[in-house]
Amino acid sequence: MMLGNKQVVLKNYVEGYPKESDFELRSSMISSHIPQGSKGLFVKNLYLACDPYMRHRMSRHESSDVPLLASFNPGSVIIGLGVAKVIKSADADFEEGDYIWGMTAWEDYTLILNTNGLFNIKYTDVPLSYYAGILGMPGLAAYIGFNNLCSAKEGDVVYVSSAAGGVGQLVGQFAKMKGCYVVGSASTDDKVHLLKSQLGFDDAFNYKQGNDLAGALKRYFPKGIDVYFENVGGNMLEEVLLHMNLYGRIAVSGMISQYNLKKPDGIHNLFCLISKRLRMEGFSEFDFRHKVPEYLEFAIQLIREKKLLFVEDIAEGLENAASAFVGIYHGRNVGKQIIQVSTD
Repeated sequence: MMLGNKQVVLKNYVEGYPKESDFELRSSMISSHIPQGSKGLFVKNLYLACDPYMRHRMSRHESSDVPLLASFNPGSVIIGLGVAKVIKSADADFEEGDYIWGMTAWEDYTLILNTNGLFNIKYTDVPLSYYAGILGMPGLAAYIGFNNLCSAKEGDVVYVSSAAGGVGQLVGQFAKMKGCYVVGSASTDDKVHLLKSQLGFDDAFNYKQGNDLAGALKRYFPKGIDVYFENVGGNMLEEVLLHMNLYGRIAVSGMISQYNLKKPDGIHNLFCLISKRLRMEGFSEFDFRHKVPEYLEFAIQLIREKKLLFVEDIAEGLENAASAFVGIYHGRNVGKQIIQVSTD
């Protein structure tokens, strides 16, 4: 059976900030046939996640031992995390009609031949789009990064950069659950208001307002920072190091300020790691996929009880996918940027 299939394709390797012209929306046909002998799935894509790390895959670079970071080929369909419905299955772990989340393609329909890393969606009493955000990779990243790396305790002062994004907004809420004092930074006044009025942050500031980041950190952290959840990198990390307290912890989840630079920024003030006895550690949630069931059990009940909130920014249709992706590097999204391909 042949089906019409819109696809979002990378036209050329991206230089600098991504532009809508770096992508192309193509119309094609796809067969729903699953090759004999494979354990593949034919799925209908419902929601796609715009994740900042994907920008790395849009540049030409040396081959990576980590498939997640390997370069896309120009002319190929964009690959990323998403939510889909199983139309046909040759894998006993998945049945027709199941909802799944994991790696898929930016198109209407996808033939997935490698089902490793796909998860059946058990809880359907919450929006399916949540599995591209709070119940998917961003949620797991926030959970693992904060609980496994930050070693936060009641009374700690926690700073979250890019705090209104898919990961940051959850880290702030997890920190409040532990009895921490939490401050976040964001790129607009509206996002600052969101952090304070809806997401429970004790305070927040617009890091783009004025040019005095050092002064802002002194104002919001007069007694220093115990835990920093890093999503930005560059000048932000460089300045935060000076404001960390003795034995502070830094969990490095992302560095969105660096993804579009031809030559990443060097970081000064690293001697603070020694003088302040800091622990700074990077991580990838892909190393903790075995923790998905544990995290889902933790998060789903909090969501049902409305004790854990999640803000989404949903763009409708593959025709708006390029614009949505480009927008996350200019701060246009409020909450986790998601593309809705279909409702079912």
